[in-house]
Amino acid sequence: MGKILCVAEKPSIAKAVANHLARAQARNVNGVTYVKNYVFDYNFTRWGASNVVFTSVLGHIKQHEFGPRYTSWNSCDPSELFDAPIVNSVVDDKKAIARNIEEQARGAQALFIWTDCDREGEHIGTEIRDIALRVNPRLDVKRARFSNIERAHVINAATNPVSLDEKQANAVAARIELDLRLGAAFTRLQTLALQSMISQEHKIISYGSCQFPTLGFVVDRYFRVKNFVPETFWLLKLMHEKNNIKVNFNWKRGHLFDRMAVTIIFERCLEAKMARVTSMQKKPTSKWKPLPLTTVELQKMGSRFLRMDSQRVMKVAEDLYTKGWISYPRTETDQFDKGMDLRSLVEKQQQDASWGAFAQNLMNGQFRQPRSGRHNDQAHPPIHPVNFVVRAQLQNDEERRVYEFVVRRFLACCSEDALGESTNIEVEYGGEIFRARGLIVIQRNYLDVYPYDKWDSSQQLPRFDVGEAFAPKEVQMTDGNTTAPGYLTEPELISLMDVNGIGTDATMAEHIAKIKEREYVMTRPKGGGRAGDDGGVRSTTGSRGGRGGTGRGRGGAGSGNAAPAAGNSGIQEFIPTTLGVALIEGYDNVGLDTSLSKPFLRKEMELQMRAICAGTATRSDVVHQNLELYRAVFMRTAQQMNVLKTAIRKYIPQANG
Repeated sequence: MGKILCVAEKPSIAKAVANHLARAQARNVNGVTYVKNYVFDYNFTRWGASNVVFTSVLGHIKQHEFGPRYTSWNSCDPSELFDAPIVNSVVDDKKAIARNIEEQARGAQALFIWTDCDREGEHIGTEIRDIALRVNPRLDVKRARFSNIERAHVINAATNPVSLDEKQANAVAARIELDLRLGAAFTRLQTLALQSMISQEHKIISYGSCQFPTLGFVVDRYFRVKNFVPETFWLLKLMHEKNNIKVNFNWKRGHLFDRMAVTIIFERCLEAKMARVTSMQKKPTSKWKPLPLTTVELQKMGSRFLRMDSQRVMKVAEDLYTKGWISYPRTETDQFDKGMDLRSLVEKQQQDASWGAFAQNLMNGQFRQPRSGRHNDQAHPPIHPVNFVVRAQLQNDEERRVYEFVVRRFLACCSEDALGESTNIEVEYGGEIFRARGLIVIQRNYLDVYPYDKWDSSQQLPRFDVGEAFAPKEVQMTDGNTTAPGYLTEPELISLMDVNGIGTDATMAEHIAKIKEREYVMTRPKGGGRAGDDGGVRSTTGSRGGRGGTGRGRGGAGSGNAAPAAGNSGIQEFIPTTLGVALIEGYDNVGLDTSLSKPFLRKEMELQMRAICAGTATRSDVVHQNLELYRAVFMRTAQQMNVLKTAIRKYIPQANG
């Protein structure tokens, strides 16, 4: 039998897949720390009966750094980092893992890669391939295409190997190089120029091409709150009582800011004395069931309902995926393939005490095909449960909350829209139109399993006939004030990042965590202060790295050490620190055609990454174009550094230098 070397991205995936293929516990033979080698026999369609060694890595094996001449911050001008040579090498603490791959590859017939099926996984796959081919150039290299580790899905992936997607790997390689060069150059530039003005505690003033637009959204909302000036408005209210039911009618104009105009209209209404019904409509209405679950939606809903920040939601979801309970949680797809057997997934949930009865009703004839959204990444289905697990078996309450949400969302997608009847009444009074609306929920349907949506009946309206006239029981002219917008919440921030192309669905949580880690922003429970409070504290960024990089940095067991959001419960709102405000205002004042605080430069970069994946752009062209664009921005920033210093002095009074 020939030898097949299988390599997964994480030890947990290697163990799970090996046990599925082996049909029993695979034997662990001569592994390295944290990484085991599972040995068993398997009959592959492509290679026939084979002796299999199934091992793994821990995320990326290689690192990308500047050569020795450029590692010291005082060894060169930061501008030289746009062209400095980059050295790719195996990370020191992963050399044993690389040696293990080399050792196992030497006598192998084929290398079968089982990294996650996304851009980053494709790039990690090329790292594994290059290490293995160095010692065995004759290897037949293939990868498994899978989105969950349920046994039937794993067997299907083993039966249908595909080639690595070089275009996706090249897109990641381009992003890694750009993030390294731009992050290092701008971080060194602003740190060397500004750190002495702030505090000795500020070893690094980090820059990242995703960090700054993300921070820019927070600062922009902060100024909208801070600079808000309330305005007084006036409006009319009409109330009538019929059949012992009080009906409140709302003015069609809403409100006006001219008190005299409203007074004149009010007096005209009073002179009319009688109101006349001009329209009475009852019609069926519905509340649409949710779309299938994407990564962005999971992060937003997690922030809103699960008392977890987006980075924590993703970490928990990945843990559930590696344990085989849910599908791959990094996906842009919001439509299920028509050939996917969704009923079998619903059937597995019938045994749960909370939603089992709902799942049983779906199996008994109430199942409906989910709605289809507009997005399909052609790689993974929407996030869904692949197996039932008793909640007591889940590791902690966070896993239980995320798993429950994924299941309830999936069952809701497979249900019917909620159905109701709406009543709309319009009356004319003194030449003005007033409206009343009512809702009766007739069939809750998906709402019975999905408590995250609300749709409740209002008070039933009495019947009015068109042409009917009545003297209103009460008419009022009242006033109010416009209110300030709230500070930016995490769901809102994720939405802004998504719409503006800042990062990918898989990296947004990390960019948010980074601006918290750098102490450019702080968080607090929503509504935790007065509107207009700056909430700012002088940033005390520590020396956690010097590149300001924005890559995923996948380390197998998860990455990111940002402090949890305050209280870790409820929706959090973001308040920029004084350093965060100073940096954004400074860059806005530098006089660039496109400020680094705005999303446009990074959005264009992300579009070019997609172009690489689509084969309409090359890695070298994208890297060159972006470096030239950012080089011009860099030179302008260096020339206008006094503008940044002025902003620092404005917001940090104790700044010196």
